[in-house]
Amino acid sequence: MPNPLPEQLQIEVVNGPLSGTVTIPGSKSITNRALILAAMADGNSRLTGALMSDDTHYMSHALNMIGISVASNEHDCTFDIVGAGGKIPATVGVLFVGNAGTAARFLTGLLAMGHGKYRIDGVERMRQRPIADMLPPLRAMGCNIESEFGTGCPPLVIQSSGLSGGEVTVKGNISSQYLSALLMIAPYAQTDVIIHIDGELVSRPYVEITTNMMKHWGVQVQANSPNEFLIQVGQKYKAQTYVIEPDASGASYFFAAAALTGGTITIPNLSKSALQGDVGFLEVLELMGCTITYGEGVTTVTGPSKLNGVDVDMNGISDTVMTLAAIAPFASSPTSIRNVGNIRYKETDRLAALAIELTKMGVTTEEKEDAITIFPQETIAPTLVHTYDDHRMAMSFAITGLRAKGITIDNPACVAKTFPDFFERLNSLRN
Repeated sequence: MPNPLPEQLQIEVVNGPLSGTVTIPGSKSITNRALILAAMADGNSRLTGALMSDDTHYMSHALNMIGISVASNEHDCTFDIVGAGGKIPATVGVLFVGNAGTAARFLTGLLAMGHGKYRIDGVERMRQRPIADMLPPLRAMGCNIESEFGTGCPPLVIQSSGLSGGEVTVKGNISSQYLSALLMIAPYAQTDVIIHIDGELVSRPYVEITTNMMKHWGVQVQANSPNEFLIQVGQKYKAQTYVIEPDASGASYFFAAAALTGGTITIPNLSKSALQGDVGFLEVLELMGCTITYGEGVTTVTGPSKLNGVDVDMNGISDTVMTLAAIAPFASSPTSIRNVGNIRYKETDRLAALAIELTKMGVTTEEKEDAITIFPQETIAPTLVHTYDDHRMAMSFAITGLRAKGITIDNPACVAKTFPDFFERLNSLRN
């Protein structure tokens, strides 16, 4: 377990390049998907290299609450799951998911397969995070599901008697997790399922993670077009031992540390061919002047003497927007981040939060509905960074503090959501 963190943590400036090798915990996206797939499989599965964090604990605890046995081993980073063969053993369940959006959406889909009455709730911020667009396709497949307070957000009350299947439509402009949830449960419907996407699909690489993992676990998804998917019934997930790759979003902070300090950081077990789309952040760093080296199962970033500003569409890698924003003030020209309006619905309104905290540092920003431009700033004002209980705010601005004196992170413990020992691993590079 990581050491307890103070209520506020001042980041110490580094005087030279920050270099070294850092191991990164398992991917949150992959761990939570694997937990769902293993829960639906028939037999015993083991996940190795899994992420042990608040989000994955909420997911595993919820599965236990509905009768699917999940045992975790913190030391070995493993989950052992006894799959229920596409069934939900419990007919009643009251689930709490904190602020874990992935858990809330994937579990909503899973419970729609059940035969019983269930309720999903979370913290106050979760009660503000939209899930309304996921409800119509579940209703079309026979699930009686309502937002308890009529807000289109949790808490949700689900009365289900299995999935009928058929053709359904889901909106894609808020979160790709709605589609991923529907894809994963579709093989256990009574008839084939065709899913249409209404409008633009945000974060498409995360859907590719889902379909690639489903294939690995024994289920084929047929893409009739970029916006239409067919899943044939009768397919079953196969229990197995599954290796979780390191979290590419978590790696982005250490790659950014190399970029900002002119150092060299190597991440083992993360390659260019990783399932996670967030490895695309390396292409952004390359545009900023970094040297990227891909080895046998390792990736290394070396930072330049001065970063370039960039103009990038980050819709497909939106979890790394804040990482880029944190180093953008040190670039030689403005940095524009576009097509990321969906991050307003994350743990906090991330575009607004970035603009507020950067402005406190003396950095000029231009915030738009789905974009932000960050201008270079030679002198960063000492700032207490409010994290909004958002792990990515804490980790991103910790990187800013490597070059800007007086950056203090409020509530640093919020990193427990996805990366409990982040600060310990960052400090290890100073030795």
